[in-house]
Amino acid sequence: MPIKILHVVGARPNFVKVAPILAAMQARGNAFQQALVHTGQHYDDQMSRIFFDDLKMPPEDEYLGVGSGTHAEQTAGVMLAFEPVLLKYRPDWVMVVGDVNSTLACALVCAKLGVRVAHVEAGLRSWDRGMPEEINRLLTDQICDLLFTPSQDADANLLREGIDGGKIHFVGNVMIDTLVKLLPRAQAQPILEELKLEKRGYMLVTLHRPANVDHPQTLGQIISALETIARELPVIFPVHPRTRKNMQAFDLQAEGVRFLEPLGYLDFLALTYSAGLVLTDSGGIQEETTYLGVPCLTVRPTTERPVTVELGTNRLVASQGEAILEAVRTILRGQGQQGTCPPLWDGKAAERIVEVMLAQGSMEH
Repeated sequence: MPIKILHVVGARPNFVKVAPILAAMQARGNAFQQALVHTGQHYDDQMSRIFFDDLKMPPEDEYLGVGSGTHAEQTAGVMLAFEPVLLKYRPDWVMVVGDVNSTLACALVCAKLGVRVAHVEAGLRSWDRGMPEEINRLLTDQICDLLFTPSQDADANLLREGIDGGKIHFVGNVMIDTLVKLLPRAQAQPILEELKLEKRGYMLVTLHRPANVDHPQTLGQIISALETIARELPVIFPVHPRTRKNMQAFDLQAEGVRFLEPLGYLDFLALTYSAGLVLTDSGGIQEETTYLGVPCLTVRPTTERPVTVELGTNRLVASQGEAILEAVRTILRGQGQQGTCPPLWDGKAAERIVEVMLAQGSMEH
C-alpha cells in the first residue's frame, strides 16, 4: 500500500520547500501517493504561478483560493476550505512547511480530525512574538507528529519546549535542495545582461515585512538610505505588492533605485548569486545567501535563523537609515562576515525526509 501524502503550500517560499520533497517521493515509484493543495494565500499569479513553472512542480490537485485578509480571516478561511479537502483525500500524512498562516491553519484542522501531520522546517525561533510567523511556528510544532528540522539549534528549541525527541529529525535545509538543483539553470538566465549588471557590482533588495513597510517613517528611512547607496552602486529592488502599495500611499520615491516587478525563482536566484550584497527582511534569503557566500544584511531586530548569523554571511541591522548605510559601507570596504555552510545544507534534505516517512509508513501499514 502506498503512503498517502497531502502536501500543503500557501506562499512562494513554501513552493521552494515542497518541490524537492515531491520529486524525492516521486522517485520512489509506488511507495507514495501524493496530492498537492494550494491554499491561495499568495493569490497573485506573478507571485505564485511563475514559481510553479520555474520549479517544474506539478499543478496543484486542489486550489482553495483563500486570498488576502487579516491574519484571523486568512487562517479561518484556510481552515474552512481545507477541512472538506482533508475528508475527501483521507491521507496517512499531511505535510506542512514553513511558518505562514496556511501552515498553522492546516495543521490545526488535522489535529482536530486526528490526521497525522509532519512539519518541514520545524523548530525555528526568533523569540519575537510580535511576528505573526513566530506564533505560527510555536503552535504548529506543538501539534505535529513529525518535526523535520533544518539546523541543530531548532532541535534544541523543540526539546526545550517539551516536545518528544522521538518526533524530531534533523534533516537539513530543503530550500538548499532546490537551490543546488536549479543553480545551473539560474546561472544561464540572461537577466544580468538584460539589466546591464556586473557580477558583484550591485546590491539586491527585498522588503515586505509589516514592521518595515507599513510605517511611513520606517519605510521612508530605508528608502532614503537606498537612494544614497544608489549613488555609489546599482540598487536592484524587485518590489513586493504590499511594499509598492505603501510606497505610493506614503508618496515615497528613490531616485536612482531600479524598481522591478516581482521575479520568478530562477531570475531572483541569478541576481542573488551574482550580487555584491543583499539587503532583505526575508527568512529564506538569509539561508540562500549563506549557502552562496553572498554578504547579507537582514533588516530585522531578530532572526529565526540564527545559524545564518553564527556560521553564515548574515548580519542583523536596524530599520534605520544610518544603521543601514554604515552596514552597507562596511561590506563595500570588504569587511563583511565571511561565512561557512551549516551542517546538512547539502541538497539532500528531501531524501532524508523520504527515508523517515518510509520508516513511519512501514511501521503503520
